[in-house]
Amino acid sequence: MSNVPSDLKYISSHEWIRVEDDGSVTIGITDHAQELLGDIVYVELPDIDSEVAVEDEMAVVESVKAASDIYAPISGTITEINELLEDAPETINSSPYDDGWMFKMQPSEPSELDNLIDAETYQNEIED
Repeated sequence: MSNVPSDLKYISSHEWIRVEDDGSVTIGITDHAQELLGDIVYVELPDIDSEVAVEDEMAVVESVKAASDIYAPISGTITEINELLEDAPETINSSPYDDGWMFKMQPSEPSELDNLIDAETYQNEIED
């Protein structure tokens, strides 16, 4: 069974979102997503300062099984990327919610956070 922390928000395409104290958000892929992908061998991250809109393709995760696009859960500006993943993409497999985060954003439309799903809803989706 996948780990689904209750303090995070989710989208159906298996990204998680942590709202930070300063209003920024940290984004990664869920434990369920990394289990489906298998051993992750490469991560293509977005450019810092790039502007994204909800559902824009903004990153790619490649595994021994497949490549998967990562979508923007909200609109905003990329403020930071997890450079650790450039040399150690497998960190997502071992720590998807901590060391394996992918990027941080400053939301341009904070109200879009209200459209994200909670842990219980996400858990129900992946069990169906």
